[in-house]
Amino acid sequence: MAAQSVSQPHREELSNAMLGFILFIASEVMFFGGLFAAYFIARADAPSWPPTELLSPQQIANGVELHLEVPLAAIATGILIFSSFTMQWAVSQIRKGNRTGLIWGLFITIVLGAIFLTMQMYDYTQLPFRASDTIFGTTFFTLTGFHGAHVTGGVIFMIVILFRALGGQFSSDHHEAVEAVSLYWHFVDVVWIALFTTLYIIR
Repeated sequence: MAAQSVSQPHREELSNAMLGFILFIASEVMFFGGLFAAYFIARADAPSWPPTELLSPQQIANGVELHLEVPLAAIATGILIFSSFTMQWAVSQIRKGNRTGLIWGLFITIVLGAIFLTMQMYDYTQLPFRASDTIFGTTFFTLTGFHGAHVTGGVIFMIVILFRALGGQFSSDHHEAVEAVSLYWHFVDVVWIALFTTLYIIR
C-alpha cells in the first residue's frame, strides 16, 4: 500500500537568540512584578495613601506635598502608547521588504520615546516631593525611575537598529532584531500603562 504524503504547513523555527530574548523579557516581567508587589505592600501598611500624616513639620514647612500631576503624565502616556503603533508599523513595513518604511517607523518611535523621557524628567522637577519624602516618594521614584531606565535602554536599542537599517542589513526574510526591539518596546509600554493606572488613577 503506497504511503500517502501529507503536506504540512511550514513553521518558522524560533532561533536561540530570539528564545533567549523572550526569556529576558520574562525575567523583566518578574522584576517589575516584584516592584509592584513592594508598592502594594507599602501601601497596605501605610495608615493612609498618600501618607500625609508621616510628613514631619520640617517637610511641611519646606512645602513638601504628596501630590501627583495627572495631566502631564496622561499626555506622556498617550505619546508612549502611540509609539507602540509606530513601532509595529515599522515591523509591518520590513515584513513587506520596505526598508524606507522601517527607517521612518524607527525614527518616529525614537523621537516619541525621547519626548516621553523629557516629559518624565520635567515632571520630576515639578513634583512637590522627593524620593526621601515618606514611603510614597520612595516607591514612586523607584517604580518610575526603573521604568525610565528601561525606556532609555529601548531608545538606545532602537537607535542601534536604525543605524543597521540605514546600512541595509534587514530584509523581509531577515529582520529578527527588529522583531526583538518591537517586543521590548511593547513591553515597556504595557508596564507604563500598569504604572500609570496604579500610581495616578488608583488612589
